[in-house]
Amino acid sequence: MTYQRILLKLSGEALMGEQQYGIDPERLMQYASEIKAVVATGVQVAVVIGGGNIYRGVESVAFGLDRVQGDYMGMLATVINSMALQSALEKLDVSTRLLSGLTIQRVCEPYIRRRAVRHLEKGRVVIFGAGIGSPYFTTDSAASLRAIEIEADVVLKGTRVDGIYTADPEKDPTATKYENITFDEVIEKNLNVMDMTAFTLCKENNLPIIVFDMNTQGNLGRLMDGETLGTLVHMGGAAGRSTKKPVSEAAATLLPNIVGKLPEQA
Repeated sequence: MTYQRILLKLSGEALMGEQQYGIDPERLMQYASEIKAVVATGVQVAVVIGGGNIYRGVESVAFGLDRVQGDYMGMLATVINSMALQSALEKLDVSTRLLSGLTIQRVCEPYIRRRAVRHLEKGRVVIFGAGIGSPYFTTDSAASLRAIEIEADVVLKGTRVDGIYTADPEKDPTATKYENITFDEVIEKNLNVMDMTAFTLCKENNLPIIVFDMNTQGNLGRLMDGETLGTLVHMGGAAGRSTKKPVSEAAATLLPNIVGKLPEQA
């Protein structure tokens, strides 16, 4: 396996399938089966889903609503999508946990970093709902932040396009695809990969991003098998795929002793 722990970012719009809004059951089950196949190989999987198929907070101003109120509505939309994915995964006998940036005790656990990592170590799929729990931040930002916090090896951004292009391939037939590109080149060329907050978080923490087509069945598994799919965004140079930072000799000696004394979380 190329990666041990991944964060998969899915857009809410992708869940619509061919519909105008809502959730397409076939698309939902396709995503769930792909995630199940990856989990079966031993890869630890965390997921962040957008809510654009239900409500987008940035559109609230056009409706005459307060932006902050609209963003909270969008967060609740992501919880609905997260619950749908959780249900689909559990239908396939995949153990899951839904952690929320907002306190919704009856359906979600509150987000606690150590608890999230413990769930991943136990082989559970961890779904992060409600973004980071604050307005003015997108689900892309939530994906980047959560990936950094859980020390994921990569952010996989599943879209309906098979990578990053010089222009929008759906509008410009002459657009060409990048196989890999550095963070600085993305900024220099003003390419739309993620919002700038999310992108900067990944750049500053040397966390690679792969943009790929999630709607083609089997792509997620092929990516985990090491196939070159989509577009890799990296720091440059050797473009190493490991983001693990070196641990000092003293810390390496102390950490096992400290962790061994911590109570095991459920």
